Amino acid sequence: MSDEATADASVIVVGGGPAGLSAALFTAKNGLETTVFDTDGTWMHKAHLFNYLGIGSVGGSEFMATARQQVEDFGADRRQGEEVTAVSESGDGFAVETDDGEYEADFVVLATGANRDIAEDLGVDFAEDGTVDVGVEMETSLEGVYATGAMVRAEEWQATIAVGDGAAAGLNILSAVKGEHYHDFDVPADAERLFGEQLAE
Repeated sequence: MSDEATADASVIVVGGGPAGLSAALFTAKNGLETTVFDTDGTWMHKAHLFNYLGIGSVGGSEFMATARQQVEDFGADRRQGEEVTAVSESGDGFAVETDDGEYEADFVVLATGANRDIAEDLGVDFAEDGTVDVGVEMETSLEGVYATGAMVRAEEWQATIAVGDGAAAGLNILSAVKGEHYHDFDVPADAERLFGEQLAE
């Protein structure tokens, strides 16, 4: 698929916790039009992270502020406080409704924590334990719809697991768009080119 086709592909992420923001980071960073609807219902505001690899200690709200800024820096359109009320199939993609309007996307990532109402309304398959049924690529039984984090795990509600789920969804969307397995692997020169003076010393 051409770079132009890649730029034309769009992703809507429903939920702005670690899983949703991780998916948005990968898709926005790699040129997909990405919109995140975030009602700020994440449990992270009650957390303090000591078990997140690479981070010694950080408050949950501080972590969220950094994650939000990161996805915005890579071009994601974050709609803070705009709640998604419905998602439905529309043509070759999906229609996403909020009280403020209707949006279209080629792919949808569901990252609404333990709330699985939208997944149920879409009619995706559920596992026997009541979680949304996905494979390792995080795609549901409905092509183009991905589910992440607590939606797909009965008890493993860890930020680091949710971030991995979001990354898997984002990379698999990129692979679908590009028509081949896609790897988001940066080298130091990329960091220098992208961020210059902002690089951590």
